[in-house]
Amino acid sequence: MCAILPFLKATFPSFFSPSTGTILLLLGSILALSCQSPNSEIDYTDWSHYGGPEDGSRYSSLSQITKENVAQLEVAWTYRTEDVTERSQIQCQPIVKNGLLYGSTPSLNIFALDASTGTEIWRFDPFEILGGENSWAGTNRGVSYWEKGEDKRILFGAGNWLMAVDAETGNPIEDFGDNGKLDLRKNLDSEREDFLIVANAPGVVYQDLVIIGMRLSEGLDAAPGHIRAYHIETGKLEWTFHTIPKEGEFGYETWDPAYIRQIGGANNWAGMVVDYSRGIVFVPTGSATYDFWGGYRHGDNLFANSLIALDAKTGERIWHFQGVHHDIWDRDFPSPPTLIRIKKEGKWIDAVAQPSKQGYTFVLNRETGEPVWPIEEMPVTQSTLPGEKTSPTQPAPTLPEPFMNMIFEEKDILNLKPEWEADIRDQLKNALYGDMWLPPNAEKPIVLFPGMDGGAEWGGSAFDPETQTFYVNANQIPWIIEMTPNADFENVGKSAYTNYCGNCHGLERKGNPPAIPGLIQIQEKYTPDSLDQLLQKGRGAMPAFDYLTQETRKVLVDYLMGTIEEGDKVELESTPSNLNPRYYMNGYKKLLTKEGLYGSNPPWGLLTALDMQTGLKKWQIPLGEIDSLAAQGFTNTGTENYGGPVVTAGGLLFIAATKDEKIRAFDKDTGELLWQANLPAAGHATPAMYEKDGKQFLVIACGGGKGTKSGDSYVAFALPENVEN
Repeated sequence: MCAILPFLKATFPSFFSPSTGTILLLLGSILALSCQSPNSEIDYTDWSHYGGPEDGSRYSSLSQITKENVAQLEVAWTYRTEDVTERSQIQCQPIVKNGLLYGSTPSLNIFALDASTGTEIWRFDPFEILGGENSWAGTNRGVSYWEKGEDKRILFGAGNWLMAVDAETGNPIEDFGDNGKLDLRKNLDSEREDFLIVANAPGVVYQDLVIIGMRLSEGLDAAPGHIRAYHIETGKLEWTFHTIPKEGEFGYETWDPAYIRQIGGANNWAGMVVDYSRGIVFVPTGSATYDFWGGYRHGDNLFANSLIALDAKTGERIWHFQGVHHDIWDRDFPSPPTLIRIKKEGKWIDAVAQPSKQGYTFVLNRETGEPVWPIEEMPVTQSTLPGEKTSPTQPAPTLPEPFMNMIFEEKDILNLKPEWEADIRDQLKNALYGDMWLPPNAEKPIVLFPGMDGGAEWGGSAFDPETQTFYVNANQIPWIIEMTPNADFENVGKSAYTNYCGNCHGLERKGNPPAIPGLIQIQEKYTPDSLDQLLQKGRGAMPAFDYLTQETRKVLVDYLMGTIEEGDKVELESTPSNLNPRYYMNGYKKLLTKEGLYGSNPPWGLLTALDMQTGLKKWQIPLGEIDSLAAQGFTNTGTENYGGPVVTAGGLLFIAATKDEKIRAFDKDTGELLWQANLPAAGHATPAMYEKDGKQFLVIACGGGKGTKSGDSYVAFALPENVEN
């Protein structure tokens, strides 16, 4: 009966109106009680958390917009941030509280808008107080809200800074930390404080604490990815959980003790979720460094690639689950987990669901960490890279069903046109593939599938508590991993380039256009001084390397500008990391044709509905389309997608995310496309859903990037005034 109530409210609003009379009101109350949601204590009209309501479900009980009227949605307002730059993005999922919508701009200004009109109430530029300390601050995926009495605050990350402003005025909270800011490079229980740190995902608020993770370098110069909680009123550090354990702590034995103090990563960059009734924060983590050769970290490497349940008040570990042992594939947990309540074999289970880059969904009991469905340790192929020692097994859930293909085989090679197939086969003639756990190889490239961007990605999943359906979008694209022995350290310039630039731009400096530019002709665009400034400040998706010594930057600049010869030897006084991998990955590379088409047969983007009572797929459809291919008759190809879905009691699932610059609405029960609209730039973000002044709004950040044109808009959709609802 629970699924009937939203339908009755949407279809027969007068049935629930005060004028209907006591009998109908009583009947409505009985229906409401009998249909009470398993999570009825959660306000599903709320959108004040990263992930919407407090359980991170991205579910809204609003039902003004329905299957019947969704096609009439129109633009209600557009907010232009007017600070777009080349390759900038907006990955922010806005939140809404007390009638104000909070979000961030491409240059990380924080703003508050009237949620019904899009009128700017205030806007704060963090670099007014940060100055030139960190003019590159990466992306921002959202903000956090806290209030106590009349004290209302917005907390957010800007580069390595955690900042707090007044939620009503946008003014910095001067008694928070150091005049409204905290330096996250400090208090990491390390001798160093010169790390590359970006607070990209918003922290979670529990009582008077903000609990936060961070994005780090992918190299051996990375900071340890410890989880920290700060007091929101003062900025005082309250607790730290060591994701790379100290000697004597649980998990220390899963590392090589000779090198553990010099290893970084195992960080939370994807965001978290809190079970407020139990006081548990669920923290997914990424890989330890170096990502693709783990010769300095023999062992399983707890708590890398783990879902960790911590006491939100104290930071003490309650339980953990590791999704990848000794990761050498960059298979971080890519998104915040979702709190779900499901009925299995007649019993309700409070669970937490964590999607993965490799296409699995791990579903665990919130209190104990016990799997809801069995998880088996499966034997996997072992590495032959010198110095490497991989795990003999990897975990695989028996259910839910995988939400994508998990192996790239001969039959999956792109064959839409003979010339495209020939191109891909030529690239694969010396490559290894056909095994999702194939380790990087010293002599041959391997096909990594699912790729480094998933599977699932950072936009998160959605869960409908009424139908117990879990929705997740995924990329289904092959990548190439090619390893090369470390550079000859007689050539310090090449060594510095390999250490700090090689992962992204490739050892041949060709990049991965259009997202990552090549550097071969960089001297035509920069002078030595302007290139040094770029290294210090960063730009767009490129981080700042201000933590490098001036001498190291000079050697790197000379190498890139071609003023250092291959055999030149330069001695450096100091380097940030004492370790260097024996092998390097030769740049982030997708398997692409010369035309830029993905090397596997479509669909390249997927949207899947999983029945969480059975663990089986309800439906699965391609997500997105490539217009140039559709014009040639190749439809339903799907596209790369970044950003997550929102599901509603009105029977709808909304998602943008795709590279084709559209936002779509699907029938949540069948996957049928019911509505789509063009956006000013790709909506690589998760929408917000809320009600203001009696009207339901859908808002999406349109920042583009990731190989598409950049944008600077937030677009709100709503029904016209004359539509019955």
